[in-house]
Amino acid sequence: MVIKASMLFVLAAWLFQSACAPKTVKETEERAGLILPDRRPGEFKGKIAETYKDSKPDFPKTRKAPKDAPNVVIILLDDVGFGATSTFGGPIPTPALEKLAKAGLKFNQWHTTALCSPTRAALLTGRNHHEAGFGVISEIATGYPGYSGVIPDNSATIGTILRDNGYNTAWFGKNHNTPDYETSQSGPFVQWPNNMGFEYFYGFNGGDTHQWAPALFENTLPVEPPVDDPNYHLMTDMTDRSIAWMRMQQSIAPGKPFFLYFAPGATHAPHHAPKAWADKFKGQFDQGWNKVSEETFNRMKKAGIIPVEAQYNPIPEEVGVWDQLEPDRKKVYARMMEVYAGFLAYADFETGRLLDAIDELGIRENTLVIYGVGDNGASAEGGFSGTLNEIAADFNSYRPDVIKDALKRFDEIGGPTTYNHYPVGWAMAMNAPLKYAKRLASHFGGTRNGLVISWPKRIKDTGTLRSQFHHCIDIVPTILEAAGLPQPEMVNGVKQEPMTGVSMIYTFDDKNVKSKRTTQYFEIGSSRAIYHEGWMAATTHGGNPWSDKELSGPFDQDTWELYDLTKDFTEHVDVSKQYPEKVKELKELFMSEAKKHNVLPLDDRGAARFSAQLSGRPLGAIEGLTKLTYYPGMKRLPEGSAPDVKNRSFTITAEIEMPAKGGDGVIITQGGLFAGWVLMIKDRKPQFVYNWLQEQLTPIIGKSTLAPGKHVLRFEFAYDGGGRGKGGKGVLLADDQPVGEARIEKTVPNRFSLDETLDVGEDTGTPVSRDYKVPFRFTGELKKVVIELK
Repeated sequence: MVIKASMLFVLAAWLFQSACAPKTVKETEERAGLILPDRRPGEFKGKIAETYKDSKPDFPKTRKAPKDAPNVVIILLDDVGFGATSTFGGPIPTPALEKLAKAGLKFNQWHTTALCSPTRAALLTGRNHHEAGFGVISEIATGYPGYSGVIPDNSATIGTILRDNGYNTAWFGKNHNTPDYETSQSGPFVQWPNNMGFEYFYGFNGGDTHQWAPALFENTLPVEPPVDDPNYHLMTDMTDRSIAWMRMQQSIAPGKPFFLYFAPGATHAPHHAPKAWADKFKGQFDQGWNKVSEETFNRMKKAGIIPVEAQYNPIPEEVGVWDQLEPDRKKVYARMMEVYAGFLAYADFETGRLLDAIDELGIRENTLVIYGVGDNGASAEGGFSGTLNEIAADFNSYRPDVIKDALKRFDEIGGPTTYNHYPVGWAMAMNAPLKYAKRLASHFGGTRNGLVISWPKRIKDTGTLRSQFHHCIDIVPTILEAAGLPQPEMVNGVKQEPMTGVSMIYTFDDKNVKSKRTTQYFEIGSSRAIYHEGWMAATTHGGNPWSDKELSGPFDQDTWELYDLTKDFTEHVDVSKQYPEKVKELKELFMSEAKKHNVLPLDDRGAARFSAQLSGRPLGAIEGLTKLTYYPGMKRLPEGSAPDVKNRSFTITAEIEMPAKGGDGVIITQGGLFAGWVLMIKDRKPQFVYNWLQEQLTPIIGKSTLAPGKHVLRFEFAYDGGGRGKGGKGVLLADDQPVGEARIEKTVPNRFSLDETLDVGEDTGTPVSRDYKVPFRFTGELKKVVIELK
């Protein structure tokens, strides 16, 4: 024992000495980038004497990117199916994307998670979405590591890594990776783009936004788009600003590489296309979704985008057979698809302007462009008949037959007064020839997206196709290898979890090289799948992407399908009965991966998770408060950070002073044209208007005008109870005297909006009622507004 103890002492002494010994230049260089940030690495190697004359300076070093590290541009579209773009055989022309593909590589087996926030978290961190805390979107986060909506400190983003290695970094467009209750101006800003490694941010925090009236932030400050510019559109705005940022960066620091993350809202609903772009496609979809799907499949085969032996998956009959639809239905549905096509084509045009700007700067040769053609498959969230109000359909499960209303508002479809989404049939056609759609992680219709990578300096086999199996977690390792950077071991003092992604650069020179990704799990909302060495086992858990039905079946009784992807590119032939042992093996592998990557507990709840009360989700700065006071100037408070007046009784009290003349305007409002409420003065009369999903507006208008001077307005709502979305009685009072009342038959159960906000003294975004125009600022004096929750 004495000898062993002595040996341990000697070993410990040696390790201590090694750790404390000065590092050679070579050792320091080899460790570079492993510990971030290292803005001031090493010891002071100058000399400090009594005065500067006898001293020798040694400035702290600012890390520079490796020599010849490329600029990096990630472009990520939203809700674009595998079969949508002409680049991958689809019906919608995307010349800018095609031009990029001819100068680079197309990947036909690149995969996402089946949902937006999860894909984006995985893409930014190089880790599976549950590892990054985003098993679901942040609005329905639950208190488990894989579903918290919080990217853990042990999973630094590519923005942080590149910034701390000498890159300039910027993010334009969609975020949706900040906890829902942390998206207000009070923060905390820990998980806003600026603190995820991006030096500049211009975009929106919600899952989608109105393209003419977006809820924009510049860094952490809200900015308002012009309200009187008929030519304004967010797609053009963010492209202009991206180009301006690149030009500025190249002017100031031409030798410094940059990373630009360009994430448009296109083509997530609302499908907001400038009318001229939608009209380009008039008549081009009159043949219907069945024919369009078949035509796409045939083009893909002819172009070699899918294998010659690939089989076609027809659109399920329950979705609707086009030739059996009545003429009015065909007319509306065709227009909805024309609008969607216009939106995607317009996004391609604007993205092309961004790429042209890179050429004009003379930096294309050493710019790595990674273009993800969607963050999941095309969306079926519009339901069987489509919708003019996605907030009603997708977030409140209200899906009336839209045809009668759409015919009346035909010219409005795709414009600022609609929050439109096409029907399921078109989603399935845009995912052709794959099964299912967004939100279903079990099948490729939800998880397979086109990918294009261009890097002229490195990729020489241009214009060709790659079919190695890959996933969005593989993007960050690809960037790091391209830049000559390691995966960091420590960031801001926190030990990093190893990335689960693998670099794709090995595919650049050899189209036939064996895929380095051999295993990948998929899970969203309890639909799940596991890929392993050419096999795919999958279960829908009894769901489909166009249903709002609550799932409750036992997980251990789920039916699993099995596909041999080496022979079956489109998951057409289920061979589970032929290979039951393989199914058993892959189910066990899924559970092993699930335990390893924070997938558990499986959770198939639907709408209930929107409720912070039911899910136990934090409420941020207003946690535990039932009485909130707001003052003039408070605006753009997101719904996740605002008092939740849904499914309960509440009171709003406002202290105002009316001028001798005028005095109209908004006192307080939440939501907008597609769902919400407003307390306002109009024609000097107090009014409260409740907008139930743009379908039922209940105005309560005061009987008489308000005299000049001080007044106290109060609105009292007594909720019926008995469940979610029920009605109640609304009473409007002025100076404690009832001046109007009405029954509000239905209330919004889940969500007023993903982008509209609570505003005091004016209205940002869109108006709750068409009886006024934003901002409709109150022209009297507003002291304060108090909301009390019962």
